[in-house]
Amino acid sequence: MNHPVIMRLEGINKSFGPVNVIRDVSLDVRAGHVHALLGENGAGKSTLIKMMSGVYQPDTGRVLVDGAEVQLPNTKAAEALGIATIHQELNLVPTMSVAENIMLGRTPSRFGLVNKKYLRNEAAAALRLIGLDVNLDTPVGELGIARQQLVEIAKALSMNARLLILDEPTAALTGKEVDQLFAVVEDLRAKGVGMVFISHHLEELARIADSISVLRDGNVVAEVGPDTPEAELVRLMVGRDIDNQYPREAETPGEALLSVRGLSTQGSFADVSFDVHAGEVVGLAGLVGAGRTEIIRAIAGADKVDSGEVRVAGSPLKLGDIAAAIRAGIGHVPEDRKSQALILDATIGENLGLATLNKTSKAGLADRRGQKARAREVAEKLRIRMADIDQPIRDLSGGNQQKAVFGRWVLAGSRVLLLDEPTRGVDVGAKVEIYRIINEVTAAGGAVLMASSDLPEVLGMSDRVLVASGGKIAGELPPTATQDEVMTLAVSNVTSTITENPHDFEEIAS
Repeated sequence: MNHPVIMRLEGINKSFGPVNVIRDVSLDVRAGHVHALLGENGAGKSTLIKMMSGVYQPDTGRVLVDGAEVQLPNTKAAEALGIATIHQELNLVPTMSVAENIMLGRTPSRFGLVNKKYLRNEAAAALRLIGLDVNLDTPVGELGIARQQLVEIAKALSMNARLLILDEPTAALTGKEVDQLFAVVEDLRAKGVGMVFISHHLEELARIADSISVLRDGNVVAEVGPDTPEAELVRLMVGRDIDNQYPREAETPGEALLSVRGLSTQGSFADVSFDVHAGEVVGLAGLVGAGRTEIIRAIAGADKVDSGEVRVAGSPLKLGDIAAAIRAGIGHVPEDRKSQALILDATIGENLGLATLNKTSKAGLADRRGQKARAREVAEKLRIRMADIDQPIRDLSGGNQQKAVFGRWVLAGSRVLLLDEPTRGVDVGAKVEIYRIINEVTAAGGAVLMASSDLPEVLGMSDRVLVASGGKIAGELPPTATQDEVMTLAVSNVTSTITENPHDFEEIAS
């Protein structure tokens, strides 16, 4: 079968100020092929695809489409050539309906009025492509992250793209939804659509890619086949072997730093009780909708609680009060860093110092010089890759942004860390860095409660595992437990929930 080249990059270079992000990159994207880009956070993958889609323009080098050199000054120019992109950061309007978001920027009109019938028909056809059953009139902000991601994919597919760029499309999807997406990818491949696919899940590349370009520090260091062993892919990505993917360094448990008793919130979870001791990592596993995130947010003061008690180092915690939680030594790393943890237009230093701004102020004025010095010290300690502490945090890669969220609580001296999907969308090298931070917290006598849908991560980095099911803690398992044992507990309390909320019963993403 003939697979002509749709897009060719020749000697592409891109710098931002003194930082060379892309260096002499050349690659081909062929019709009916899935070309994967693999690399650590900050390796240049997102910058490269933004040049392919008209967001950025190369400093030097050529972009060719169908053999002819082209200029892509903006995304409209790329879309006109049949290039559509699904970015890692969702480009949806929360207050607009699912149908309106799918047709955003291409709203059909008739006699100066929106042609609602045509809009709904086109949106419905796009949803059918990916097997997503949602009400077209639902405001997209009311959907969970996974379904918002699928709406974004439907939006791109509705453009009838001949070259589709997918940046971490599976990061927020469950196994079932990944299967749906990959079925769509297979169908598009059979129709001759060329695809660029970015993922940190190495097992996905073996399943879906035809070829893999590995980037390191802005260079393509290798182009390999999908049958390349994972260990070799990791070595190419990070420039070294990673022998221990989950380097948990267990400590002797001390006093109970976090004690939860009878915590309940109607409709979310009920009668939740457990302890986390100094030096411990306690994992929190369960199905989507089991209440993991809600429990974490309630302890952190982000959500109201109907009843129950939380104590930190023996002292009662005022519930529903984020400031009180911070004063008590609690740090919260939420599941969505972009919308819940970071001020994207603020600097790295400002984001690192958010939890200590009041504590370090003098006469009601922020200690800017001291905050910057302390933030720089923490950024260096956590190996955050940046040009400068005054750089906007939105310019950092996802993994370095995540390390900055951790850094905020390191700077605040938090003794209890509440982690919700701490390594989502993070490459294997950055994951090991984050695990190192967790080990340092527990080695210093801190306590960690970690909710994750990545079962190998939960079992590999926890000293004990709590399993949530139907809004309750169904049981506790040792880290030597099998994934099947976790799943058995995870489904133990959900029978009644399935009929009430069928979309909440989804398998654990692993």
